[in-house]
Amino acid sequence: MRTVHSEAHRRRAPKTELSGGQFVPPYECPERVDMILTRLSEVVLGPVEAPIAHGRAPLERLHAPAYLEFLEAAWRDWSAEGHIGEAIAYVWPARRMTERVPNSIEARMGYFSFSADTAIDAGTWEAARAAADVAITAAGFVAGGEHAAFALCRPPGHHAARDMYGGYSFLNNAGLAAQTLLDQGAERIAVLDVDFHHGNGTQDIFWQRDDVFFASLHGAPEHAFPHFSGYSDESGTGAGEGATLNLPLAPGTAWEEWSHALATACNAIADHGTDALVVSLGADTFENDPISFFKLRSEDFLRVGSRIAKLGLPTVFVLEGGYAVDALGKNIVNTLEGFEAG
Repeated sequence: MRTVHSEAHRRRAPKTELSGGQFVPPYECPERVDMILTRLSEVVLGPVEAPIAHGRAPLERLHAPAYLEFLEAAWRDWSAEGHIGEAIAYVWPARRMTERVPNSIEARMGYFSFSADTAIDAGTWEAARAAADVAITAAGFVAGGEHAAFALCRPPGHHAARDMYGGYSFLNNAGLAAQTLLDQGAERIAVLDVDFHHGNGTQDIFWQRDDVFFASLHGAPEHAFPHFSGYSDESGTGAGEGATLNLPLAPGTAWEEWSHALATACNAIADHGTDALVVSLGADTFENDPISFFKLRSEDFLRVGSRIAKLGLPTVFVLEGGYAVDALGKNIVNTLEGFEAG
């Protein structure tokens, strides 16, 4: 299995995250990638390659131009107003307030975001662009005939909506991989999100489309970020009615129950009749993850990969979350090895 990776991810290295009422070092950090690369080299899964630069056009297939312009200019505009710290939103257009794009960068930060956990620093845009190229390149390999590829993306992307960032996500890497597969000949794609947190951004992007089936198993939104999406009655609208499947799970969920939800998602994908699969691969379902509440063990990730392989679909794995950094390499690569073993 070919892995695509860009060292440009290191450009994003914020020092600040708002969590539990405190500013803490971000859980989403460059060391996450180091752990995965180390494990990949130990098991010799396949070559690790740099991405091809694809420019801005693919991004505009999924994201609003005004949003992309905001992301590209956010750090420059934040710094130009004399701010010393990293750029963090602190005011949002809430119920019964005017929703218009303001001139102030402080207000624009809130207009284009949905959570205060995600700081923007000097290298965020470059890193996000590189992660998008990683995902598009990996999808191109699969569209060209490879059975599978791994997009080692950082920052992650499944929380990035058409015109909003949050949850460490700026550009929707899994969505870009899916769109690439469609643009290169596939007619129907499935996105399977096995990250602990609901992929609200992916759901938002494909909510009214029937060419991408989105299935997600995740922490119940009553208890888990992003809280305001991922309920079981959310199934799409318009042409996309029935093309979204949400499987929220309770605190403490371990392999037996989680694997039943995975089987449900895989069966629905098979019934949908897709040409290829994109997996939003998060390992924050791990029992020791610091910001999650599932109880999967490292050996369970081998079984995750094996079950996905049974779908028999060309597959792009796209890295999302996983914040037990010391175990991340093993857990992510276990999934890929399980898939390769079938």
